[in-house]
Amino acid sequence: MCPSRRALLTATATATATAAFAATRTTPTTTASHADPLRTGFEQLQASGYTALHGRRVGVVTNPTGVTRDLRHIVDVMHADPHVELTAVFGPEHGFRGTAQAGGSEGRYDDPATGLPVYDTYLKSGRPLADIFTASGVDTVLFDIQDVGARFYTYIWTLYDCMEAARLAGKRFVVLDRPNPVTGRAAQGPMLHKEFATFVGRQPIAQAHGMTVAELARLFNGKFLAAPVELTTVLMSGWKRSDFYDASGLPWVPPSPNMPTADTALVYSGTCLFEGTNLSEGRGTTHPFELLGAEGIDGRWALEANRLKLPGVRFREAYFAPTFSKFQGKTIGGVQIHVHDRAAYDPVRTGIALLVTAKKVWSGFTWRSDNWIDKLTGSTSVRRMIDAGTTADKIVAAWQDELKAFQGIRKEYLLYG
Repeated sequence: MCPSRRALLTATATATATAAFAATRTTPTTTASHADPLRTGFEQLQASGYTALHGRRVGVVTNPTGVTRDLRHIVDVMHADPHVELTAVFGPEHGFRGTAQAGGSEGRYDDPATGLPVYDTYLKSGRPLADIFTASGVDTVLFDIQDVGARFYTYIWTLYDCMEAARLAGKRFVVLDRPNPVTGRAAQGPMLHKEFATFVGRQPIAQAHGMTVAELARLFNGKFLAAPVELTTVLMSGWKRSDFYDASGLPWVPPSPNMPTADTALVYSGTCLFEGTNLSEGRGTTHPFELLGAEGIDGRWALEANRLKLPGVRFREAYFAPTFSKFQGKTIGGVQIHVHDRAAYDPVRTGIALLVTAKKVWSGFTWRSDNWIDKLTGSTSVRRMIDAGTTADKIVAAWQDELKAFQGIRKEYLLYG
């Protein structure tokens, strides 16, 4: 008789309890010294022999980023391990295996590799999502997705929606932590005002939040959910708030099709604002969010942006032809962002400065007709000030009081030094 796939994988799975299990509900834990290698939340969970999951029917919310450092997907690893009763998978935007483009998902299917049922969470929340958790038969929902540090990146709101749905369904919720790839040094940018809440911003946090997903989960549980869910956070060891992603030693798996590298994440919290304009934000190029442009723009934009002498960044006159999205197949002009000092670089300030200078040098500049920019920035303030000719520095100054208040709230939920 041939051995089963599960048995074969079990023989190679690593499930030895060789390290302490770093799990907490409410109290920050001390992380290892920076000399220690980083271990993700999943690695900590696995090293404990999956202690937090014993006796539980587990469903996992994940996507292609939910991998081990040797690039095995955690679903495959846990499915093969007798210490875990993994019974369902829940896919976010782009899907569990990552086959869908922006604004899409994979729907309901059975995963060919494991046979597990995969449920679609995209654009579902509240009671309908709670009903999916109930129908799946799980009693514990596990979350493991790599975030990029920006308020409008939808996976953190998948986290929020799944926490709320788990609460409604009476399920336990476990978050496996991963690094914020652009550091957790500080929060930056304007705050979301509640009347502008959408799936690119459910709750009032800063545009660049400077938190990990476990920290965000604690913030959501403490401040924003209608009532707390039963929450466990499995922390990393060996991560410092000043670390960029390359310090982690982890492979970069694109969290979405237009987030190909950690360098993309570095600029994204500022240049994603161009989604709210008629300019290309670089989708359909090899450098999305680093290339920006439109028909009729020439070298004057790069010159004007470089005159601002923004810290840590320079701008190159660039010409490119997107293969999809805005200006598909047309050669357009604009800028490419080149970050030369990551520690000094402020992505949100840079994004605002690029909006201001683009409007100054290009007469064709317009906002999207649905004022999507207000959803991205969190209020009408940025759009109105840019339209009034306000300088980038004055726009940035206008949100500092709100940002300071958020920084005080954020501090209560930070878990790492």
